[in-house]
Amino acid sequence: MISIHNEPQPTDLGDVRVANRAVVLRQVRLHAPCSRADIAARTGLNKATVSSLVSELITQRLVRETGLTENRVGRPATMLVLDGEPYAALGLQIGADELVAVAIDLGGNRLLSWRRAFAASAVPPTDTLRALTALSRRAIGRVSATGRTVQGLTVGVPGLVDTAGAVPLAAALGWRDVPVAAALRAALRDPGFVVGVDSVANLAALAEQRHGAHAGVADLVHLTGGLTVGAGIIAAGRLLRGARGFAGEIGHLPLDPAGAPCACGAHGCLTALVGLPAVVRRLLPDAEADGPVVDYLPELTRIVALARQDDPTVLSGLAETGRQLGRGVAVLADLLNPEAVVVGDHLAALAPWLLPTARSELAARAHLPDAGGCRLDASTVDAAAALGGATAALATVEAGRLPVR
Repeated sequence: MISIHNEPQPTDLGDVRVANRAVVLRQVRLHAPCSRADIAARTGLNKATVSSLVSELITQRLVRETGLTENRVGRPATMLVLDGEPYAALGLQIGADELVAVAIDLGGNRLLSWRRAFAASAVPPTDTLRALTALSRRAIGRVSATGRTVQGLTVGVPGLVDTAGAVPLAAALGWRDVPVAAALRAALRDPGFVVGVDSVANLAALAEQRHGAHAGVADLVHLTGGLTVGAGIIAAGRLLRGARGFAGEIGHLPLDPAGAPCACGAHGCLTALVGLPAVVRRLLPDAEADGPVVDYLPELTRIVALARQDDPTVLSGLAETGRQLGRGVAVLADLLNPEAVVVGDHLAALAPWLLPTARSELAARAHLPDAGGCRLDASTVDAAAALGGATAALATVEAGRLPVR
């Protein structure tokens, strides 16, 4: 449904112009400012074809000319950069205690980034869908008011997502068989653009691979935090989905069968050991004195403050959480041999205290020499799943299809 593609290649089969349009767009995105001659040299397309495609992309306002450069042999060349100003895409994310909306343009520039407090795990799915619809409408209205046309919208859900955009299971939310894409599309009254749904882990991996510190890395895993722990896996430059789209459920890997109960019904899952509710419960025993936690930000802020004050109980708990995280990452390192594993959400916020012990555990437990060269780092991408959702919503344009005007 949503995919990270390897570099498009010129083709003589199928819709040649669409494929070659994607080739040219990718070259401009990766190498701008660049000339028509640069594109022809890098892609193998002939100069006449490149010139025709560039003219079309300029007409569609996907590419624009930005002046001449004389730093080359021969005549000065007109340089090209991405335009895309008339277009935008939206990404929404269901977090532990909030809904997030991000809008970007074709170049990945953020047009808006909103957070709304919302405890999805404490309400029925219909309430969450209603809140997502309201947030979507507001974001679409804001973007449209700037003269931009929305090209697509993608929602990130902390659970399993099938190819139809339905959620057969999201244990952390208490969801079963929720038709998110169909319900949101109907609520928005068939908005004229694609409404997609994917797991927050997959979308965060897309954002990391496109916009993060590890942009362009071909073998990468993004571990989400929050209510559950999921793995977005990029292998050889492509998102690894599995036969039914359910790959990456590392959060329910049983690390300690005698450990704490998990929302999935098992015990000692990675989520039950390092997920945000588990960390808050372990480090702040008083957090649930007045009932279940539905707003995690104040509790996470308390943990960070206590860690900075060298509170021994909190530091010990964080070290143990880091060890459990390292055990999970060691499994990923042995199974997938990624170049990097990047942790996000609360795992990134607590990284100064988690990663030292996690890295030690990774080195000790991985069977591959030097953990297969795997680096374990904290994500620097804010609202990664929402950003990845907006990026995914531009997939059809980046694949060479002309945008909706």
